[in-house]
Amino acid sequence: MLLQHSTWPEVETYLKTSDAIIMPIGSTEQHGPIGLVGTDALTAEIVSKGVGEVTGALVAPTISVGMAQHHLGFPGSITLRPTTLIAVVRDMVTSLSRAGFKRFYFVNGHGGNIATVTAAFSEIYAEASLQPAGSNTPGIRCKLRNWWDSPAVSALSRELYPGAEGSHATPSEISLTWHTYPEAVRSAPMEPRVAPNGTFTDANDYRARFPDGRIGADSSLASIEAGKRYYDIAVRDVSADYRTFAG
Repeated sequence: MLLQHSTWPEVETYLKTSDAIIMPIGSTEQHGPIGLVGTDALTAEIVSKGVGEVTGALVAPTISVGMAQHHLGFPGSITLRPTTLIAVVRDMVTSLSRAGFKRFYFVNGHGGNIATVTAAFSEIYAEASLQPAGSNTPGIRCKLRNWWDSPAVSALSRELYPGAEGSHATPSEISLTWHTYPEAVRSAPMEPRVAPNGTFTDANDYRARFPDGRIGADSSLASIEAGKRYYDIAVRDVSADYRTFAG
């Protein structure tokens, strides 16, 4: 059940049986020569919709732009400052809490969001804690879950891409987008096949160290068939975690 495809009476009816909602969050940034710029937002949205179908959970609109300043050396990348993303998360949670939502389950597609979104949760909790004693502030709970963060997903990556999964423009995340959007399949020469690993600071440093955008990955190994396997495992594991969180 998608929030933006629902009427307000339908949302009101949903709240009679559940105060939990899934919040997909990702990023709009380069993903190497063959990965879509929207990969991180799309993967979060794909898994969230699957979890919504399995659990009956309401799924909020995807937060598609995240904290991605280090990708700005590549055309098409967009970033929010950490303070801006914190404000976006707080405003969305506050807006929905006014209607009666109390549990917010963020399905994340971008590692660069983790610190900032966790800080946003701290701001939300601090705001509640600093209210005068006896104030009627709803008890809000938030959780961040990376779609790839399960032993089964890691095991699949080791099986399919030993030494070539990497940490950015990975064949796993590209496969997941291709499974849902097969028209997005691309091919391009990559040299070396497995990109180098390493650290970076700002956008210029990133582009200099990783000229085609990949980090440690062989993106050419992505496939629609692998994407189906990632989808099934991620939806299964995230659904189980969501049910525990939602109660």
